[in-house]
This record gives sequence, structure tokens and C-alpha cells, in this order.
Amino acid sequence: MNDRNLQQRRTEATPRGIGVMCNFFIDKARNAEVWDTDGNRYIDFAGGIGVLNTGHRHPEVEAAVAAQLAAFSHTCFQVVPYESYISVAESLNQLTPGSFPKKTAFFTTGAEAVENAIKIARAATGRSGVIAFGGAFHGRTMMGMALTGKVAPYKTGFGPFPSEVYHAPFPNALHGVSVEDAIAGVEKLFKFDIDPQRVAAIIFEPVQGEGGFYAAPVDFVVKLRHLCDTHGIVLIADEVQAGFGRTGKLFAMQHYPVHADLITLAKSLAGGFPLSAVTGRAELMDAPQPGGLGGTYAGNPLALAAAAAVIKVMQSEKLPQRAEQLGHQLKETLTALKPRVPAMADIRGPGGMVAVEFSTPGTHTPDADFARDVQARALADGLILLTCGTYGNVIRFLFPLTIEESVFAEALGKLEKAIISAKDGVS
Repeated sequence: MNDRNLQQRRTEATPRGIGVMCNFFIDKARNAEVWDTDGNRYIDFAGGIGVLNTGHRHPEVEAAVAAQLAAFSHTCFQVVPYESYISVAESLNQLTPGSFPKKTAFFTTGAEAVENAIKIARAATGRSGVIAFGGAFHGRTMMGMALTGKVAPYKTGFGPFPSEVYHAPFPNALHGVSVEDAIAGVEKLFKFDIDPQRVAAIIFEPVQGEGGFYAAPVDFVVKLRHLCDTHGIVLIADEVQAGFGRTGKLFAMQHYPVHADLITLAKSLAGGFPLSAVTGRAELMDAPQPGGLGGTYAGNPLALAAAAAVIKVMQSEKLPQRAEQLGHQLKETLTALKPRVPAMADIRGPGGMVAVEFSTPGTHTPDADFARDVQARALADGLILLTCGTYGNVIRFLFPLTIEESVFAEALGKLEKAIISAKDGVS
């Protein structure tokens, strides 16, 4: 079955609301390489939107899942429990930043982890309000959309959303929002919209994902921690995209001198298998009553087997350090191009969580057309890239941290070619 026939079948069988970027269908993959049903090869710098930090079909992940499948695939942990749920929880309790006692609950998707973190915060505080930030992405469920700070395409046509969710500006020096502006935005909410004594949680991404790979400045996170301590508010760090080695640390919160009370995890936690988690202070995690947390597929045995293998691979292959190395190479390549490409407004990101932002030369006007042009040219040359950002003018890079040096060098060559040809308008 070739790609053309599959495209027609997709259009007829699936709704248009499920947007699809690539005009081909995958046949097989290995590490950072993908082959389509017509035999064409691509280098994957999307990683299933940050899910494949350990690459497609890592041998240790494959072996762990196969061994688990040979034993059992599902019981529902709340009915018949299994040891892997406990052992992976113990690992996350130990590895996540903060020396205080912790507990972990598993779910299936990042949005589920976020929703349950809000539930835990509300149960622990007896409060209902939640503060999130402009540009944030926290999922596609109703609460996830309410928390998300971007209307199109995530919120358009789907309201009304859950109440008592408020947004403050996220610090963004490139677009004129200082740390002081962002903190003042939270304090204005306290004056104009909600008493801080009614706020259960403040949720933020240490590095905004869909929002454009903007890293939260250290001063901002420290001040958020102070605000939360002052008013008895739970601080939630959403590391669904930033976690598991991507930023050069196992967790993005390790870049900061303060700790979150709860951390949400998903995506690369299980190397391509659906698993998410909330890890946090034990006294907060214990706030919901028995039966208040869980889910039929929450903590699936196959996904937990994959997660245990991912944790070992992260450590044995030193993938956070590799993220730092690869990210440095990528930023060097982009920085060398910048004098030749006036549309390149900013190159940023910790570790391997790198992005390049495009604006009209001489202004700060976002240039989404340029970003889409680069993306399309790269795809035509066999390199899969993702755009992001509130204005769609950012290209983010989510290559597997296990990518071979030769394949990474090849990809950088394709990226450079796509950017230069977009600048020159070469067809």
C-alpha cells in the first residue's frame, strides 16, 4: 500500500481535526531514522514530539517490553498490583530534585498527569484556584485546555472551560516581558481576580514546550517559589516535555536552586509507550482519598517496563550529558548561520532543548512563514522538524539523544541547507 492510497483512506476515515504534518506514512524506524512506505529515508528531529529521547526501538527498551509481555500485559494496578509500579515509583522518588519524602502516581498521558496534579493540589489545600502562564501548553483535556495559554488551535470552538483558572505573562526578554513583569502579573491577579488564599496551585513549565522553548529564568522560578511559600500555594513544574535528559539534566528543575512541590512527567519517560507520572511531596500526594486517583490503564505494565529500561539507559549512556553536547553543536551551527540569515532573531535553549526563532529583519515581528518554509524545505530533503511558539515562528529540535554522530552531522547539513535556501528563496 503506497502513501497516496493511505492519504485517501486517512481523509475518508479520520476527522480533519486531527492535523497531520507529514505527507507520508511510516513503515519502520531505528534510533533517529525513519523509512516511509515508499522506502524513503528521513532523519527524525521531532521524536514523536519529545517522546523518543532514547530513540526509536532502543534495544534495551524493546527487550524489557518483550519480557513483560511474555508475563502479563494488564491487570489494572488498582485491582491486581505488580512490583514494577512500585520500583519505578521508587526510582522517580529518588531521582527527582528535592530531598524531602516523595511519592509517585502513574497515569497514561501528560494531560492526565497535569489534571491529577491539580486534583492533588486542590485536595491538599482545600482551595480551587489555579494560575498558569501565557504561552503554556498543558494538554488537550478540558482542564488541560483551560490551563493552556494559547487559543488557536487548542481552544478554538471547545469552550466553556473549567472555571477559576487564571493566566499571567511568562517572562520573555525577546518579546519585552521581564521577570518583574511576569511576577507583577501574578500579583495583579491577587489584587484583581482571586484572593491568594483561594489559589491551590501555580503551574509552569521550566522550559515552555509548545510555547516556543522559552526557559524560565532562575530569578523567576525563585520568586514563584517565594510567592507560593508566602501564600501556602502548591508549585507544580510541568516537565512533560522538558524532562528525561532533554535539557542537559535528567530533570529541568535541576537547573534551579529551589524545588517544585509536584512534578508532572510523561513523553520520554517510557521511550514511546504511554505513561505519565506525578511525583511530589509525600504529604501532598497522600491528600486525595483512596480511589481518588488512578485509571484503568494508569501505570500499564508494558509502559512501566519500558520506563525502567529508559531510566537505566539515561544513566548508562549518560544521555543528559549527550544532550548538552549535541545541543552545543546545534547552537554552534545555527549561530554560524545567523550573520547570513537576518530573519534568525534568537537561538536558545538548555541542553538539547534548542529552538531558533524567526522574525522580520529589523523588527520583532514574528515570521511564521519563514519558519514553515524552512520546515517544508527540510522535510523535502529528508529532515523532520517541528514548529512551535505562540506565533508559529519557532523551530524546535527534539532529536533522539542517542542519535549517531554521523546521522546528526548529516541532519545539521540538511538544516543549514534548508535555512539558507529559504533565505535566498531558492526553489
